Amino acid sequence: MSSQTVTPEVLWAQRSHKSDDTKNIIYLTINAPDCAPDSVKAGVEAGKVHFSGSSKLRNYLVDLELYAEVDPTLSKTHVSPRGVDFVLRKKELQSEFWPRLLKDNKKQHYLKTDFDKWVDEDEQEETETSLGEGGAQFGGGDGAGGFGDIDFSKIAGMGDMGGMGGMGGMGGMGGMGGMGGMGGMGGMGGMGGMGGPGNLQGIEEEEDDEMPELEDEQPPAPTEQPPAPTEQPKASAGIEEI
Repeated sequence: MSSQTVTPEVLWAQRSHKSDDTKNIIYLTINAPDCAPDSVKAGVEAGKVHFSGSSKLRNYLVDLELYAEVDPTLSKTHVSPRGVDFVLRKKELQSEFWPRLLKDNKKQHYLKTDFDKWVDEDEQEETETSLGEGGAQFGGGDGAGGFGDIDFSKIAGMGDMGGMGGMGGMGGMGGMGGMGGMGGMGGMGGMGGMGGPGNLQGIEEEEDDEMPELEDEQPPAPTEQPPAPTEQPKASAGIEEI
């Protein structure tokens, strides 16, 4: 019983470039699994691609007449257990895509787009750029987890803990509750400034400036009160003065 001959599935994608021929290519994959290696025949001509091979179940055969010419000497062929992969070098350098793979514009049921390799014509340069520069965008550059550009010595209070004494002023928030007197206790936060003795000295000098010096004053001399007048006893109304 002879094996059935079928047309294998063909996938394709392309790139184009007006000056770089290494980017002016056709990706072509012919899926023909489990073909015996000695039965596989794959060839590239200027305007054609031919493939044939046989497995235990079927024979594969396809001849592709291409839309335009390719350079057989610069094209590559790779045979694998799943079929054959081609990288065909387009002969004419141009920035425009081929409108289709085959010269005949009739739709072929076995021919499909390889979406794993396909990019739109206006996105191919952008795709190549993003692939080439991807490491620089996520790498962080300095190996320090992205913190290489931060100077921690410039963060307030980190270099001189004494400066953190100013945070004590937040204690004044207590005054918002109407306990104005307690707001003064917020100044105790300034004790954080003991990390830098210079801050205590500044506090003492400020207090000295606010408190005026006391003058030596003599207490006023006590004023003498005049002696109270003595009253003469009055004669009784019933006794006449002799």
